Amino acid sequence: MAKRLFVGGLPWETTEDQLKDLFTAHGAVVSVKIITDKYSGRSKGFGFVEYETDEGGDAAIAALNGTDMGGRKIIVNEARPMEDRGPRN
Repeated sequence: MAKRLFVGGLPWETTEDQLKDLFTAHGAVVSVKIITDKYSGRSKGFGFVEYETDEGGDAAIAALNGTDMGGRKIIVNEARPMEDRGPRN
């Protein structure tokens, strides 16, 4: 079963490859996505990492939550399911 993690507090210049390299040390990473502003293309400072197993995700949370990345303290925890926002007008 896969585990999806929320990663917040990322430095603006962080790339998906850098994030994947950091998290791969704790288990098999399935996907990495940094959320960007749709108009400027600039990072919003958070993203998601999906692990192949729950154990890899749990190990990453324990090892990386509260650590320093590029001068910023990152937050790593289990991602919550996306809420239904309804239709846009």
